Amino acid sequence: MIMATDPQAPAGADEDWAAAMAEQQQAARPADELFEEFSKPGPTTQTANDIEIIMDIPVTLTVELGRTRIPIKQILQLAQGSVVELDGLAGEPMDVMVNGCLIAQGEVVVVNDKFGIRLTDIVTPSERLRKLNR
Repeated sequence: MIMATDPQAPAGADEDWAAAMAEQQQAARPADELFEEFSKPGPTTQTANDIEIIMDIPVTLTVELGRTRIPIKQILQLAQGSVVELDGLAGEPMDVMVNGCLIAQGEVVVVNDKFGIRLTDIVTPSERLRKLNR
């Protein structure tokens, strides 16, 4: 290390600087001691790769037949047997959503007097991201 000497500095100032620099070098820790290496297997990488953690989290699955917009006055007039017209067409694919996010489309099926849905089209993760960015 080259140090410039100040002619107006008191005697021994260069030695003080040299001592301070030497002390700083001794106190400095290598970068590998300061920062955790993320490529090493450890608790962070193990839990990130372990999908089993989220397998039992409940979510809301919704199959949407259609929607409509009607005034409150008409809602109050609804009775048993009333028919509410939806914007969805018969035979049109139904939207399958998880927590309000579209994940698939399908068609209604009846099996043993119970309704179900047969998935016909799965929305890819990249398509879901594209729709979120709109």
